[in-house]
Amino acid sequence: MDQKKRALAIEKRLAEGYPDAKCSLVFKNAYELLTATVLSAQCTDERVNQVTPGLFKLCPTPAALAALSQQELERIIRSTGFYRNKAKSLLGASRMIGENYGGRVPSTMEALVTLPGVARKTANVVLSNAFGKSEGVVVDTHVFRLAGRLGLTGAKEPEKVEKDLMRLFPRESWVALGHRLIQHGRCACTARKPDCESCVLSDLCPKIGVQGAA
Repeated sequence: MDQKKRALAIEKRLAEGYPDAKCSLVFKNAYELLTATVLSAQCTDERVNQVTPGLFKLCPTPAALAALSQQELERIIRSTGFYRNKAKSLLGASRMIGENYGGRVPSTMEALVTLPGVARKTANVVLSNAFGKSEGVVVDTHVFRLAGRLGLTGAKEPEKVEKDLMRLFPRESWVALGHRLIQHGRCACTARKPDCESCVLSDLCPKIGVQGAA
């Protein structure tokens, strides 16, 4: 089975195994999702979801967040880790949103990646989940790991991994693919101890030495 056919078989299995996969961050709008996604770096979504309700109650808009001091924001988000850099990024992004985008989170990849702390992964999360746009595949640590294990890419940089996935999978599946790979990475193909015996992709995974048809 060539790589393209195997990729489509993987997509079908993931759709069957995780039909309801979606973003696990809790948000009401693009501002909240952008903020939560920045906080999720090197942190679990569960922890972020514990921190953001208090933050959004205090700062319901980018302007309100931009008005906080660095120290105050650090105190609120401290438990998410790397809080100094995250606070600096969030304050810078909120100020830029106010100054350059009329207080609204921009809805294009080109604009989003100009915001402090926002690279393609974060931009893809916001575009797909807040604006319904499919501009790429979210490549977080789970997607990066699974793409390599499944033989979908040999790239070592997230942006190159994303390009390989975009080449192999149809555009209309990019958003769902990201959600399903993330859920599979959390539930079965974990970093330390993948559950290969019960994996829905076991016969399609070159890492366990068997490649078969769907």
